[in-house]
Amino acid sequence: MILGIDEVGRGPWAGPLVVGAVVLPDGHTLEGLTDSKKLSAKKRVLLDDQIRKEALGWGLGWVHADELDQIGLSAALRLATIRAVEAVKAPYHEIVIDGTINFLKETSKGQYVTTMPKADFLVPAVSAASIIAKVARDTFMEEQDAIYPGYGFGSHVGYGTAQHQKALEVHGVTKLHRKSFAPIAKLLGGSSPQAPKSH
Repeated sequence: MILGIDEVGRGPWAGPLVVGAVVLPDGHTLEGLTDSKKLSAKKRVLLDDQIRKEALGWGLGWVHADELDQIGLSAALRLATIRAVEAVKAPYHEIVIDGTINFLKETSKGQYVTTMPKADFLVPAVSAASIIAKVARDTFMEEQDAIYPGYGFGSHVGYGTAQHQKALEVHGVTKLHRKSFAPIAKLLGGSSPQAPKSH
């Protein structure tokens, strides 16, 4: 039994980092599992519902912008991964993390981890983790539209688009924004060594 892990929201200027963790049963009937970025929003939502119903266990680990600013992106990735794994109550024998970094290395589960680039494309449990994390994060960001009108969070979900840049210049920085990220730090008149990476 594989516990698949993937993160969403490493690169945005605003909003949380979310890690998904999923254990799928042998012989699951989920079709169309792949990297969440390759799916339409409608298909992701459909699969998200099916995954939550059919998975033996699933969890989401959240680190919001203020916490990410305090501890930094690397530590936030570790913390969100640990939170996601702790939420999974189903048994599993192996952990597969998308990418090249074992975020559980310093925990008791670190020895059971295999890191794999493109795992979200190759391993169904990791694809499922990618999908539930993406849907959860996108839904959260869409809800922020009502709280912070004028930013377009429902469309760009926090990523550094031209629309987002313009909104920041007009309306300023919100609580949702990652103040440690270079573009936001610059707007606030500071400098930051931590430039966001796209994902």
